[in-house]
Amino acid sequence: MREIRSVGDPVLRTPAEPVTDFDRELRRLVDEMFSVMYAADGVGLAGPQIGVGRRLFVYDITNRKGHLINPELTIDDPAQIVDDEGCLSVPSRETGKPLYAPTARASGVTVRGFDRLGRPVAVKARGMLARCFQHEYDHLDGALYVDRLTKEERRKILLQAP
Repeated sequence: MREIRSVGDPVLRTPAEPVTDFDRELRRLVDEMFSVMYAADGVGLAGPQIGVGRRLFVYDITNRKGHLINPELTIDDPAQIVDDEGCLSVPSRETGKPLYAPTARASGVTVRGFDRLGRPVAVKARGMLARCFQHEYDHLDGALYVDRLTKEERRKILLQAP
């Protein structure tokens, strides 16, 4: 099973490339990503987090499970909601568990992309699912949730990370 990359790994800061082949290898990768996410007790996982620089992510949150390939995210409701957010790629050096910080995200989003067979998918989301989609989408652009924090809060989190 692939390992989750931690903050400091260049793959996490490199924008991911589009998926071009919807083949058996992609289907295996999606299945493997779910396995890695569940083993780490996560609710979402993007390709770059396991060293795969491709635009895809998996999720299982608030009774909604799925995956998106080459997603495009649009903000439906820009009202900001601040809630604690953490990341499997920003773990505590001491516990290995994600480090959390209050992070602002849009209230509602729509994500359009494809499933692993190349069929179009569109998902509207609010609340925690919308937060998850924005978080995973950021990974595909080489961004981490700590980039959305104040300089002081970001420093506090990164001092605890490996």
